[in-house]
Amino acid sequence: MNPIFRTPLSRRAVLRGVGATLALPFLEAMLPRLHAAPSTFRPLAKSGTTPTPRAIFCYVPNGVNILDWIPAGKGAGYELSPTLGALRDHRENFSVISGLGHPQATGGHSGADTWLTGADLRAVPGKDYTNTISIDQVIAEQIGAKTRLPSIEIGDMSGTGGALHSHTLAFDRNGTPLPAENNPQRLFERLFVPDDASSREATLRRYAEKRSVLDDVLGEAKSLEKKLGKSDQAKLGEYLAAVRETELRVQRQVDWIDVPKPAVNPAGLQLESQPGNAHDRPMWLDVMLEISYLAFLTDTTRVITFEWAREAGGYGPGGQNHHELSHHGGDEGMLKKLAEVDRGYLERLARFLSFLKETEEGGRPMLDHTMIVYGSGMNSGERGDHSPKNLPLIVAGGSAWGLKHGQHLAHDPEKHPPLSNVLLTVTQKMGVETDKFQDATGTLTGLA
Repeated sequence: MNPIFRTPLSRRAVLRGVGATLALPFLEAMLPRLHAAPSTFRPLAKSGTTPTPRAIFCYVPNGVNILDWIPAGKGAGYELSPTLGALRDHRENFSVISGLGHPQATGGHSGADTWLTGADLRAVPGKDYTNTISIDQVIAEQIGAKTRLPSIEIGDMSGTGGALHSHTLAFDRNGTPLPAENNPQRLFERLFVPDDASSREATLRRYAEKRSVLDDVLGEAKSLEKKLGKSDQAKLGEYLAAVRETELRVQRQVDWIDVPKPAVNPAGLQLESQPGNAHDRPMWLDVMLEISYLAFLTDTTRVITFEWAREAGGYGPGGQNHHELSHHGGDEGMLKKLAEVDRGYLERLARFLSFLKETEEGGRPMLDHTMIVYGSGMNSGERGDHSPKNLPLIVAGGSAWGLKHGQHLAHDPEKHPPLSNVLLTVTQKMGVETDKFQDATGTLTGLA
């Protein structure tokens, strides 16, 4: 039996089992189920994978204690703030970027919806919510065919969530959310456990069924299109685009079905960690980052989005009520606890950066080939207001592709380039040839 995960025996069950009528003494087997233990997983010394650009976008909800976050000074001579001290060992491997925001965002708890899209969610007349493609999917569209999975979506809540309270950071070309995975065991099996013969046949059968349905839909749509007005034709066009997106994803499963998955030993991975369990939170964050590390290490994907917790809910890394603390109203005690949440998250990030730094790849640390964008889609401010301005943001790694670090790039929160400039910079460093994304005015000066 795994000593870390077990179902406790009830005293009633024990008494029945021995046919006794007297109360038994307290037994260890009656203890509640224990939770995930700290990870014992360790990074590999060497990658063995050809160096290639890769990116992971890590999101924390509810903003931060901005007073303890923003560093003193700017440029290379800045001083680490109390919160950013958690990343002290990696100072030369990341840039702090302050003052940026999404000009079209409205703030509040829609931060995750717009963090990677920069969209005006109410831009379409008559619609309460319309999103656009997220930057990870812009990248995945261009380079995704090179890997088994064009992208991986992770979140502490599975699925897509709802409008303005997204469980995912990823949105396709039509602004449709892509569901996130929150179960470490399921994610590991999806990436690294070989499919047996029955699974292979089931995949092919599902493909044939979906292919037939899609063919019927496309055939009927072509016939219907001639009878519609311009407005309805536009709506039908959006629908068909979504159908074609589904078609491509189904086809990819078949294209890779006979390509063996990489063999990965799960030893040390706490795959039973639960994101909704306060005790498990740091272990769950660690194991999802460990799986992300392995996905990059095996070139299973080159693009990952990871929503560490959903807006307006979820636990902090130590089980704190993060959302409640974000509405601090300037209370010193709550701000202190909020800063503890921020540092707890950054400690998990620091551990991930260490994994990437300790693994050699093509004569350089794996971190030099991996870009990490970490931040939030809101700023809790000095009074707990949820503003889309002056968003907390860190960009790490990627020095092999020209990113510059060891600096604080400070901007005026009222007069600043859009956050989309950072996203465009990362996209270009991923090898995507484009000079446009949302409201970007160019790449971010000083970052590359």
